Amino acid sequence: MANRPVNKWRSGQLELAVWLNEREMKDGNLVGFKTLSLRKSWKDDQGMWRDSTIQLRKHDLAKLQVLLNKAQEDLLLHQEEKEEDEEDE
Repeated sequence: MANRPVNKWRSGQLELAVWLNEREMKDGNLVGFKTLSLRKSWKDDQGMWRDSTIQLRKHDLAKLQVLLNKAQEDLLLHQEEKEEDEEDE
């Protein structure tokens, strides 16, 4: 099997890749399934590129989406509150 993702997307320093995997079942048949890798790259204080990757399964996507939506909601609500406080001054 190729060691390349079947698809990938990049936005800034974030990259999401879809990988095709195979697992041999107890009966000897091969079963294919997909996984995801989410990678963030950055330069450290010495100017060297670093990255961190987490592996995800498809059942993780809905949970991750809910968590990201909650974080975005919290950040946007706090930003609006801060802007409202500044307008009152």
